[in-house]
Amino acid sequence: MKNQFNINNLIRSSVKNLRPYSSARDEFKDFDKDMVFLDANESPFNNGLNRYPDPQQCKVKVMLSQLKDIPTQNILLGNGSDEVLDLILRAFCEPVQDNVIMLPPTYGMYEVLANINAVGIIKVELTVDFQPNVEQILKASNQNTKALFLCSPNNPSGNSFNPNDVESLISNFKGLVVIDEAYIDFSEQSSWLERLREFPNLIVTQTLSKAYGMAGIRLGICYASAEIISTLNKIKPPYNVNELTQEKAMECLLEREKVNQDITIIKQQRELLLSELETTDFISKIYPTDANFVLVKVDDANKRYNQLVANGIVVRNRTNQPLCENCLRLTVGTPEENQKLINVLKAIS
Repeated sequence: MKNQFNINNLIRSSVKNLRPYSSARDEFKDFDKDMVFLDANESPFNNGLNRYPDPQQCKVKVMLSQLKDIPTQNILLGNGSDEVLDLILRAFCEPVQDNVIMLPPTYGMYEVLANINAVGIIKVELTVDFQPNVEQILKASNQNTKALFLCSPNNPSGNSFNPNDVESLISNFKGLVVIDEAYIDFSEQSSWLERLREFPNLIVTQTLSKAYGMAGIRLGICYASAEIISTLNKIKPPYNVNELTQEKAMECLLEREKVNQDITIIKQQRELLLSELETTDFISKIYPTDANFVLVKVDDANKRYNQLVANGIVVRNRTNQPLCENCLRLTVGTPEENQKLINVLKAIS
């Protein structure tokens, strides 16, 4: 084991001693059987949604387990990745006392969730090429630092982090290392799920919102050791993933061929977009990307953003983010949408 890590040293004492709520569907688990259910105070009139959903989302987890080669005991599902991240903070960080490390520019909800939970924030900016500064991160950590948040591929920069740097952080950081892989399906790099068994302090989060095209159902996925998952299960709401979300997730996971086709199209369109952006006069830099978006530096981000909006195209202005002055983030759209973007970029001056 590379990191002598004991999860019990991180769990909040109140969570350790917590007796979790036990729902009716936790106590009688065979709710697919032809039974008369009079235990949960539900409406008896069947409309397809009158019963509470499976609180552990067992069918979805089995499908994910088969797809990712990860045991179901190592999987937790949430109402979007944001709920998963919130659960991690609430389970392991003592309010007011503990802190976490994040690496701006990065996904803004890490900071929001930490602030909501009264958890301290230590910021260590990425390097100019948007890579983690391993030495500075480890130096910034203290005895109250419980977690490190890495987004790879990173949002908003789009690049993946150097695997050697990430491994060094996982091996030497004393707390939890949370790797947000929302965009991993668009990357040529391997997922850290492949090495989950090696690192007891590693948490990997993924989502159905991006490559799977299911942002509207809000399903976030957490992969970690059985001990970490068990801790998070103690504090999650009993029915945090609704029945409609579970049903749509299972339908989506069965359509793996279509998902792969969509990923292939997005990657092809990304390369086409990158090629065309190189000929745009007011774009001074195109950052490397492993995601379904491209970060570009322009002469005047506010001006170009407003021009695009005036032409019916909405992008993301990231100029106020660290290291992103005068940068716009462009999501890869359909071939028709991308062509419209290219035409507008060539037309405005």
